[in-house]
Amino acid sequence: MTSPLSNSELTGAQTEVVDRAAAAIRQHAAECEAAQDVTPDAAQALSDSAYTRLAVPEDRGGLGANLSQFAQAQLTLGRADASLALILAMHGHVTGAAFQGRTLPEPLLHAVAEAGKRGELLNALASEPELGSPSRGGLPQTRAVPDATGFESGGWRITGRKTWSTGVRALRWALVTAATPDGQVGRYWVDLHGSGVRIEPTWQGALALRGSGSHDVVFTDAPSGLHAPPAPGQPASSAWFWTAIAATYLGVGFAALDAISAYARVRVPTALGAPIATLPRIQENVGRMVTSLQAARALLLDATAQWDTNPNAASVPAIGAAKAHATNAAVFATDLASRTAGGAALSATLPLEKLLRDARAGLTHPPTDDTAYTALGRLLLEE
Repeated sequence: MTSPLSNSELTGAQTEVVDRAAAAIRQHAAECEAAQDVTPDAAQALSDSAYTRLAVPEDRGGLGANLSQFAQAQLTLGRADASLALILAMHGHVTGAAFQGRTLPEPLLHAVAEAGKRGELLNALASEPELGSPSRGGLPQTRAVPDATGFESGGWRITGRKTWSTGVRALRWALVTAATPDGQVGRYWVDLHGSGVRIEPTWQGALALRGSGSHDVVFTDAPSGLHAPPAPGQPASSAWFWTAIAATYLGVGFAALDAISAYARVRVPTALGAPIATLPRIQENVGRMVTSLQAARALLLDATAQWDTNPNAASVPAIGAAKAHATNAAVFATDLASRTAGGAALSATLPLEKLLRDARAGLTHPPTDDTAYTALGRLLLEE
């Protein structure tokens, strides 16, 4: 049965931080794209927006967003700029999943909540050069060993390299996936401003998301005082991550719709003597875009509303399928917008070439299309 979409409506306090974050993103997106990194001013603005409190529970000093509200928030931010929106998406999904799924022990939950209240950004760093995406399995090369005081102290030292570290220059904390000498994989809380942490610039010239500064991070005996021991996977982890991806990139598709609609209203070819918005072909293309995007949005908000009503494993496949549909809708919209603008789309005068590049990045995040649709089909066929 379809759940109501009203669960996605934001509270006044949530709307305020989303609006501040969107304004910060719009203000700093161009400078980050040019720098191919997160500038210090952009990092400070993201922190000052207080968006880090969005998914922290109210009884922990946060704004208590559910999954539908998080989706709506990320749709807004993705529409402003994918690179900086994705930094906040990563913070939000880690926070939301940790509390709803209890995926972290209490000392780490407390640390996550306090970081969010202080405006300190965090991310989970799991991908590695040899490992690739951890969604495919495999043992990380990054190692965690007890520090000199032994296991009783709870202290660890982390050594290894992590790739695709979204927004790392804006982050204060990382949950680093690492393996102990006996092969037990856990997550370790590391202060990225502390010792033993080095950012290696590897993101210059990236095809997409240039402003995200998703560089490599090299850890050399970096200290960690808190960690999450090995634990079974929780449905909340997939639900919040896939929603973060789907909503952010779907926002990119809506930005392309905004851009081509504005362009069509002001572009007046001499031979036509009227805006190209009056041409049936242009109208058809815009109609196709808005239909695809609105359908993807409705599917995503329906899937997240179902999760909010029944947060269990059976609700996850619909979110995975919504992610696949949303990212493909964003690629379709940005491509059709570029085709509609013609040669003008190649110019930096319009944002379409950037939106086209950024939208395609959504396809690289798990789940892949085949995995997502197969999981949903299997669930329905086994009922």
